[in-house]
Amino acid sequence: MASEEASLRSLESLMTEFFHNCTTNERKREIEELLNNFAQQIGAWRFCLYFLSSTRNDYVMMYSLTVFENLINKMWLGVPSQDKMEIRSCLPKLLLAHHKTLPYFIRNKLCKVIVDIGRQDWPMFYHDFFTNILQLIQSPVTTPLGLIMLKTTSEELACPREDLSVARKEELRKLLLDQVQTVLGLLTGILESIWDKHSVTAATPPPSPTSGESGDLLSSLLQSPSAAKLLNQPIPILDTESEYICSLALECLAHLFSWIPLSTSITPSLLTTIFHFARFGCDTRVRKMSSVNGSSQNSVLGQERGRLGILAMSCINELMSKNCVPMEFEEYLLRMFQQTFYLLQKITKENNAHTVKSRLEELDERVLCWKRQAESYIEKFTDFLRLFVSVHLRRIESYSQFPVVEFLALLFKYTFHQPTHEGYFSCLDIWTLFLDYLTSKIKSRLADKEAVLNRYEDALVLLLTEVLNRIQFRYNQAQLEELDDETLDDDVRSRVEQGQLQQQTEWQRYLRQSLEVVAKVMELLPTHAFSTLFPVLQDNLEVYLGLQQFVVTSGTGHRLNITAENDCRRLHCSLRDLSSLLQAVGRLAEYFIGDVFAARFNDALTVVERLVKVTLYGSQIKLYNIETAVPSVLKPDLIDVHAQSLAALQAYAHWLAQFYSEIHRQNPEQFISLVSTALEAITPLISSKVQEKLLLSACHLLVSLATTVRPVFLISIPAVQKVFNRITDTSAQRLPDKAQVLVCRALSNVLLLPWPNLPETEQQWAVRSTNHASLISALTREYRQLKSNAILPQRKVQLEDTKVIIHQTLSVLEDIVESISGESTKSRQICYQSLQESVQVSLALFPAFIHQSDVTDEMLSFFLTLFRGLRVQMGVPFTEQIIQTFLNMFTREQLAESILHEGSTGCRVVEKFLKILQVVVQEPGQVFKPFLPSVISLCMEQVYPIIAERSSPDVKAELFELLFRVLHHNWRYFFKSSVLASVQRGVAEEQMENEAQFSAIMQAFGQSFLQPDIHLFKQNLFYLETLNTKQKLYHKKIFRTTMLFQFVNVLLQVLVHKSHDLLQEEIGIATYNMASVDFDGFYSAFLPEFLASCDGVDSNQKNVLGRNFKMDRDLPSFTQNVHRLVNDLRYYRLCNDSLPPGTVKL
Repeated sequence: MASEEASLRSLESLMTEFFHNCTTNERKREIEELLNNFAQQIGAWRFCLYFLSSTRNDYVMMYSLTVFENLINKMWLGVPSQDKMEIRSCLPKLLLAHHKTLPYFIRNKLCKVIVDIGRQDWPMFYHDFFTNILQLIQSPVTTPLGLIMLKTTSEELACPREDLSVARKEELRKLLLDQVQTVLGLLTGILESIWDKHSVTAATPPPSPTSGESGDLLSSLLQSPSAAKLLNQPIPILDTESEYICSLALECLAHLFSWIPLSTSITPSLLTTIFHFARFGCDTRVRKMSSVNGSSQNSVLGQERGRLGILAMSCINELMSKNCVPMEFEEYLLRMFQQTFYLLQKITKENNAHTVKSRLEELDERVLCWKRQAESYIEKFTDFLRLFVSVHLRRIESYSQFPVVEFLALLFKYTFHQPTHEGYFSCLDIWTLFLDYLTSKIKSRLADKEAVLNRYEDALVLLLTEVLNRIQFRYNQAQLEELDDETLDDDVRSRVEQGQLQQQTEWQRYLRQSLEVVAKVMELLPTHAFSTLFPVLQDNLEVYLGLQQFVVTSGTGHRLNITAENDCRRLHCSLRDLSSLLQAVGRLAEYFIGDVFAARFNDALTVVERLVKVTLYGSQIKLYNIETAVPSVLKPDLIDVHAQSLAALQAYAHWLAQFYSEIHRQNPEQFISLVSTALEAITPLISSKVQEKLLLSACHLLVSLATTVRPVFLISIPAVQKVFNRITDTSAQRLPDKAQVLVCRALSNVLLLPWPNLPETEQQWAVRSTNHASLISALTREYRQLKSNAILPQRKVQLEDTKVIIHQTLSVLEDIVESISGESTKSRQICYQSLQESVQVSLALFPAFIHQSDVTDEMLSFFLTLFRGLRVQMGVPFTEQIIQTFLNMFTREQLAESILHEGSTGCRVVEKFLKILQVVVQEPGQVFKPFLPSVISLCMEQVYPIIAERSSPDVKAELFELLFRVLHHNWRYFFKSSVLASVQRGVAEEQMENEAQFSAIMQAFGQSFLQPDIHLFKQNLFYLETLNTKQKLYHKKIFRTTMLFQFVNVLLQVLVHKSHDLLQEEIGIATYNMASVDFDGFYSAFLPEFLASCDGVDSNQKNVLGRNFKMDRDLPSFTQNVHRLVNDLRYYRLCNDSLPPGTVKL
């Protein structure tokens, strides 16, 4: 024993040294190596057993347990059975002897090590593993220990990691399911007995202000008076030990519920007991005890009680999240909802002692919970409500005994008393789910639409009014001023919805979510919503329109003569509210068009007339330039209101377009007046002196009028002619880039887009064509002059000036082309005629700037847009000339320079070039077919060799998309299908052409699956699957005979290496689609070869793997077999790696 004693002393000193803050990293590495070597020795566990029983050093105990963990999980197969028996016997004894004195983290680790042994050996070699746990739970002295063992068992055995074979995983789950009824019975018994034991002592509580809470609602929620009475019992006061046991039991239940199916094992008495404990979270009296008694220990007790409520709600939410509900369980669910809504009523009940909000604030305190995460009862309760509405509402609503409207009243109270913004957002999400549910229900049951709406009308109107109040400073100033309107947050949801990163401030997010709710109510109750919103807007408009009387002329200009601090504050609040309400009115524009245009015409006309009046008023008295008493606050407010009024008017462009088409040739005065006035409001703002926010709003409105409304008289309005003159006047100061692009787009569209409601003969194309040519000529004057100097070397300053001209001109032209790319042929013809010279200049300039990647990037962007929108108009000869120029310029050296040395800009240039080629190879007909050989050659001989070995994903995605398009749109370039041959043979034995190129492309696809980039892998797998669906790629002889099983092999290896685990499902399906082409070959030749080539497994294991792969030919069974094969292959390798060296396997 001396050597063990000596080893323990040196291990203790090593551990102390390792964790001492003066120890160098070098020395730490030496100690780590020493400890690892010690752990690898056969028999090291005996020392560790001695260490565990003889030391009080936490580091040493943790190290010893890690040695055991490693032994059991990685080397257990090679441990002699006598040693295994000894370990199985000693560790539980050690746990029983010391569990009360060990630190909790050591005790939990020791439990985990014992459970790991059970995972390997129960029931065959460790038959009393689970029985022992049940005995521990049933013995009062060891109940907490038994519960910790049970929870660890649920975590480790129900969903084990992959270091087990699939058969063993299935066996463990079955063994556990057999025990579920017993375990749930035990846990119910523990919780019930503790509740009952402590309830007896609290049988005669003192009268409290909250007793007698049954109320009318409660009796409608719970049919049985006994249930109501039961839930109204006072909450017992638990001692610390009982509290601890209950929290462990609830943690066990929450984990068990995460994997056991809903069944009758989950009894009504268990559910009722869980709800009793859920009351701990919502009863503030329980928490108040701590503050009354004052001591810190009591404060901790109050925290623990809150924690019991949170854990109970976690159990309820685990059950709620299951969508698949057996018939026999539906009644239990109804009972659960009734009991939870009793809790909701309790939380939101008003009485003298508390406001609802202060109660919710108390319940929102965060408590350290399961897995040491801080959680609050309110968060858990909100999760419950979300699950109820999203998963179960459709199921429960049909029960006559469930009062949905009363539930909505409680949810309303709960929502509008939330103590935090995040809590309020979460509740708005729940309302959004409810409104979506209601909308889809009405669409599917149009017959009783009115009945459904009448049922919920009051609740929806109340919701709308309150949400509108919440976005107004008039009613909610204190909360709204807390919102940050400067810092941009990355809002995850909008990023997911739109596939891009949309940044918004906290205030913008608050407003947007509120307006979404308003819009959804508008969709259901348009008349109510409008009559609620419009008067509020009107009130704030009166204030804004009344400012004119306070404008006085001063020496430096106009000044707003409102100076009193209180008045300025009130004006600030009114302007902020007006801005929000304008956004609300804009958001509702879509509910006035289409089928309901005539029915809601008058409301919409009222709105549009007000908006036109407001925009004109703002532009005429130039509120954006006015001096104010508090410029840092009021000036941005005035600019924002003006910008929002323009944006709101822009939202009604589609309504104006419909108005135009409805009144055409009748009485257009009203419409002409609206459009003309709107343009009078826009024109003064199109100036480089106007703030950008306002300028851009004006430009966007102009674009909408020109593009969406398209009135025939637009060009003859003086205001529009004024904008034409300003843009084409070279002496005028240029607008900022974004604004310049928008205004040019609007002017171009005025001339190019066909007028609605007019025949072709009245479109005046000749005049419009001439005007468009002169507009483009004016916009490109400087650019076209560059052609003559293109060949000359340029000085640095001159070069920068040239770059600016190229950038400014091409951004405008590219936008003009893009905006008409989907329009009629005539519009595109005129556009190309006007642009023709500029396009030729661009082509002439291109070679001169081939080494300036920023310029090349812009030029290729322009050409890409041309190819997408105007390739027909450009004609074949010129298009060929462009492609040929590009192919000549992008030599191997130039490509290498761009990709390897010019960073992201250089790569972007090559990507755009490849995108242009994608457009070319997709073109139907024979026109561009002659380019195919050189396009494939460029891809495979020039671009691919440069990027193949680079880890960077740059250029790869575009290259493979181009290769896919080459195959997909030019299949007959490779496979000449003869109709006669296919009729004669019954199967198309196609002639193969350009075989070498086809093989090279397939080889490149295969290589891409060996690289780590998961996005490229997913894209290329999708391309192969598409080619198979559309063109039967996997069935082609060349693929079937020379490539099929190479691809299957690569896909299986990827699964085995777990390098692209997120794509498991897609890889499984692709493997099936390939194998199904030749199942006989797959089972008789490929699978045996694949297994034979697998290293790290012996021949017996290979046979087992082969036998377990059943010869199924349907997709679900086949993919299950694939995943089983992969799992078991990895498991066998892990086992074999863990055997001691020199082990002889028979």
